[in-house]
Amino acid sequence: MSSTDNQGPSTPLSSFGRSLFGIRREQVHSVEASHESGSHDTGLESFQKLVTDRFHELCGVSDDDLLSIQWMLKLLDAFLCCQEEFRAILLKKKEQVSKPPLDRIISEFFESSVKALDICNASREGVEKIRVWQKQLEIVMSALDSKKRALSEGMFRRARKALMDLALAMLDDTGSTFSQRNRSFGRHNTSKDKQHQSGHSRSHSWSVSRSWSASKQLQSIANNLAPPRANEIAATNGLAIPVFTMYSILLFVLWSLVAAIPCQDRGLNIHFSVPRQFSWSTPVISLHEQILEVSKKRDRRNSNGLLKEIYQMEKCTQRLTDLVDSVQFPLTEEQKLEAEQVTEELNLIYESFKGGLDPLECQVREVFRKIMACRAEGLEYLSMMNFTE
Repeated sequence: MSSTDNQGPSTPLSSFGRSLFGIRREQVHSVEASHESGSHDTGLESFQKLVTDRFHELCGVSDDDLLSIQWMLKLLDAFLCCQEEFRAILLKKKEQVSKPPLDRIISEFFESSVKALDICNASREGVEKIRVWQKQLEIVMSALDSKKRALSEGMFRRARKALMDLALAMLDDTGSTFSQRNRSFGRHNTSKDKQHQSGHSRSHSWSVSRSWSASKQLQSIANNLAPPRANEIAATNGLAIPVFTMYSILLFVLWSLVAAIPCQDRGLNIHFSVPRQFSWSTPVISLHEQILEVSKKRDRRNSNGLLKEIYQMEKCTQRLTDLVDSVQFPLTEEQKLEAEQVTEELNLIYESFKGGLDPLECQVREVFRKIMACRAEGLEYLSMMNFTE
């Protein structure tokens, strides 16, 4: 899958999606008018209800669970469920899909789906990047394992070296607080570091080019998104609405992936109009606002990703780094207790990564596969219909 290159400066994560859900009033009124006289197809109505119900479920989590690995899995599962239902609608209405203006609307949606595949690739590589951090966490915990022997100066030296390696692994254009603090840690002369020095420091994803930008990709996808007008809804017997719904959900899910997972050139103020009379707009707007609030917090602005476990890891490793840098031997009881507590917290984070990263990567791969399959199926049918005509 070739990537779509984008160039130009990105905007900070704090402005990420600030006008994501701005409303175009004239389009809202158009949709409202058509809603009153539109199709009463139960299949289309059930699709809207499905999207609404799944995203209401996602809204029902606590602040602590939002953007956790488990929440991201639920988000991707909700998308896959909606995507499958959307595909069923297209198959059921395939004769209408090939007629204007729906053929144009569907084609534009499928064109944007190509760009979604790049973000899936970059997100998958972001998960792999977290795995590198996970391995470094394991070394840190092993160095400070006080269950087998008493904490010693040598154990703290090994822990400090592991923390240095972790800080280097976390170096990113986002400039996380932890990595900025440890930029003075020297680099080891390894092949991996030579790759950084040769110009690959902007991305750990080999599936996209160095000039590729997640923020620019999101903007490009958002540019073609607009609520359907009354005449388009009427001309498509209401089918323009599920296309717009699926497009909106696709963009929100991609936006959430980029926000949560380490990704090349994260952050963008994208424009995305969602008429509020759509039942699913309420939970989607609510989730967007919650995620945006997280991104604005002072200790999250420069994070490698908004994923809950990344934030916990950054906090714990910062505490441990402060402790390692300040201790003198022999250790006080308070210092021993703090080292054991932080190590235990890191172990919980490590276990979350260990149990969650594989399912998360599998879900991202499945999202990629479903998007690609639906697009290929739809374009093939459009092509066949055009040929027969």
